[in-house]
This record gives sequence, structure tokens and C-alpha cells, in this order.
Amino acid sequence: MTSFTASRTAHAEVRAPREDIWAILVDPSTLAPLVPFVRSITALEGGTHWHWQLSGLSVAGLDVAPAFTERMTFTEPERIEFRHDPPAGTTERAGVVGWYDLQELRPGVTALATSLEITLDLPLPGLARPAVTRTMSGVVAQMGDRFAAQLLRQLGVAG
Repeated sequence: MTSFTASRTAHAEVRAPREDIWAILVDPSTLAPLVPFVRSITALEGGTHWHWQLSGLSVAGLDVAPAFTERMTFTEPERIEFRHDPPAGTTERAGVVGWYDLQELRPGVTALATSLEITLDLPLPGLARPAVTRTMSGVVAQMGDRFAAQLLRQLGVAG
């Protein structure tokens, strides 16, 4: 197995109250349908860990449906951090590290920043890294754009 990584950082000014955005981001059942390629998100261990199950993705000719467990850290109402933290004795071939940052700019307007780095272990040679990384980066960008549109729609502020 070879590890491949793609990352994305984004910033937006959202015309919605911070608490409305926060409520969506901390609720796995509300969040999951908004994130492309996500089949489900399940809160575990009292919500300190979330298990993500993705639907099928095609990466360099391979169809993969990764599942991974993230340790969630919530600093209400302004920051959510997550890092890959699989259960003991479990091997997960995917993981994500990142954060959401929400800052109230003025009443009803929130600065939302996100950062994530996705790593996949795939049965491909290291020589495939440039092509796989390029493909993964494209998928991550598409996921981010579609998630942003879905989030705005959920908040009722879609343009």
C-alpha cells in the first residue's frame, strides 16, 4: 500500500448566524447528506469520535469506498477540529485531519474557514503519486464546492 494525500483550505463569508452554521456542523445526521460522496456519519463514544462511511469513489481506476474514524474536538461556537483516530486494533486505509473555524463578522454574517487533508492508502505504486494526487485534489475540490452549495441551501441563503 502507498499513501496518497490531498488537501484543501477555503474561506467564505456566509450570510447566516454563526450558531446556525454551528448547529449543522456538529450534527452528523444533518451534515452527512450535505457532503458529497458521504453515505453516513455516525457519532460514537458520546460524540467524541465520528465514523464516516463514504460511497464509492473512483481514484486512478480503482473503486474505493473508504471508512474512517475521526476524533472530534468542539470549541463552541467557533472551532471544530478533527483528526484520524481509528479504534484500537483497527486498520483504516483512509483518514482526514482538519478544522472548521467560525467567526462572527457582524450579526447574521459569519466568516467560515475550513481546512482538511485526506490520506488514502491504495494498492498502487509510488510512481503513480502525481496522477493519483492530481485526481484526489480534483475530487476534494469538487467535494468542497458541492458541500458549500449544499450548506448554503440548508441555511436558506443559497444564491
